[in-house]
Amino acid sequence: MLFKQIKYRGDNFSYIIADEGTKEAVVVDPSYNEDALTLFIKDQKLKLVYIVDTHGHGDHTAGNDDLRRSFGAKVVAHRASRIGKDVSVVEGDVLKVGKVTIKVIDTPGHTADSICLLVDGKILTGDTLFIGECGRTDLPGGSPRDMYRSLGKLKKLDDRIEVYPGHDYGSKPCSTIGEEKRTNYTLEDRTLEEFLEFMSSP
Repeated sequence: MLFKQIKYRGDNFSYIIADEGTKEAVVVDPSYNEDALTLFIKDQKLKLVYIVDTHGHGDHTAGNDDLRRSFGAKVVAHRASRIGKDVSVVEGDVLKVGKVTIKVIDTPGHTADSICLLVDGKILTGDTLFIGECGRTDLPGGSPRDMYRSLGKLKKLDDRIEVYPGHDYGSKPCSTIGEEKRTNYTLEDRTLEEFLEFMSSP
């Protein structure tokens, strides 16, 4: 499997996942990195099949239309998302490019349409989980109750799974579930009531 994390403009991370045999590929959260993504796709002679948005905020969906036009790829987003999409997904759905399988995990909280993507020992967490932090829940569609459940779902994953967030907000570009459980203060054991109070604090 080919896996590439790209940050070309701003602090948003974009990702390319591809089957090295068939050259079929997925871009996750094009953001403002469209130029770098396009160069990489062409340089590696990839066939872009899907553009997946972890949620509908414009800093993640920027570049969708241009990549769709350039490569004929289908835009994929959660069923609840209001963005223009070709494929709707929900919890447990699987996208395939060649022999690579990408599993969808529903993780609302930052937005109602937030998803994470699990692929080959890696999880792409969008704005649900950052390195050392979690996504904010005070924007339209956000819910600290949903975030509590979503973070709880991620904490149940194998500690060895690598974490790749949607923004370069942490001390490094990636981590692991185990490391985040040990060091990320948003993942400390709390009751729902304690978490709600924690999220409402300055």
